[in-house]
Amino acid sequence: QRVLARVLEQPGVRRALPGEFSQRAVLNGRLDLTRAEAISDLVAARSQRAAQLAMAGVDGGIQKRITALRERLLDQLSELEARVDFEEDLPPLDGADLLEELQMVRGELLQLVEDGQVGAALRNGLRVALVGRPNVGKSSLLNRLSRRERAIVTDLPGTTRDLLESEIVLEGVPITLLDTAGIRATSDAVERLGIARSHDALASADLVLLLFDLSVGWTPDDEALRQRIPAAVPYLLVGNKLDLAGTDALARPSGSAADIRLSASTGAGEAELVQALLERCGALTDGSLLLSLNQRQGDLAQQAADALARSAQVAADGLPWDFWTIDLRQAIHSLGEITGEELTESVLDRIFSRFCIGK
Repeated sequence: QRVLARVLEQPGVRRALPGEFSQRAVLNGRLDLTRAEAISDLVAARSQRAAQLAMAGVDGGIQKRITALRERLLDQLSELEARVDFEEDLPPLDGADLLEELQMVRGELLQLVEDGQVGAALRNGLRVALVGRPNVGKSSLLNRLSRRERAIVTDLPGTTRDLLESEIVLEGVPITLLDTAGIRATSDAVERLGIARSHDALASADLVLLLFDLSVGWTPDDEALRQRIPAAVPYLLVGNKLDLAGTDALARPSGSAADIRLSASTGAGEAELVQALLERCGALTDGSLLLSLNQRQGDLAQQAADALARSAQVAADGLPWDFWTIDLRQAIHSLGEITGEELTESVLDRIFSRFCIGK
């Protein structure tokens, strides 16, 4: 820091702005925008799988794919514009074939958008809240998945009084586990504060694991907890203490069928829980995901797909060729924004402001 301070005293010397080196490379044509954004994703990668996806962007995979789709649309636009200006001198254009090509491009864009949503989980991770009555095994499950004693586990209800967080990676997906205080009526002021934080965790989570005790069965208190989960947040009902639940307990109706049955103590059912967790969040991949658009790129790809979808209505209405070009131009412009061919400098400034210093 002292050396840097002395350097900054020299005339004409200043600190680099966030992402300035990458931004200069983009502005000078040495680097396309998708590669530059992939550099930022690579720096921020929280798992090996996220780093692999970022490297696919650094190697130009996203740029090549988007450019290829944009070129196909440009070919169709040139055919349309030729018909607008010189229709009498050219052979007729088959509207059905044109529409089919546009919808094929749209289908590929929608697949990229869908893959981007899976990739977002790999890049950004998921917040998973462990919720349940006191002493149903939330802290034991946290310790089991974390592979370390992160939380204190006792037979006394209400041991966890604060919100505990643990960072883990499951199947290449970064997960932040939130071990919440057991939700119950209590006069303990400290425990009440922990319960209040548990309610906040419910609202911010990408997924809720609602644990209940299989040896006791589903209780009215468990049902009351389920009613408190926000409608927009997916959840899994996890029956814990499988090792303590006798045959009779498992056979009798519990009032609610568990999505997963496990024992946080022995690890039985853990693999099934991990698979169900990732599947419910839409983050389960078979390893075939090769490219992943970031949020900005995914939004633009969706805009392009929406513009191409409007072409079907234009075709159904039997409108002239110049009407087709309106939505086609919009789709081409949106794809150009992904690669940086249609971007203004102010938009670039906003993109690179999220980078680390320099880079």
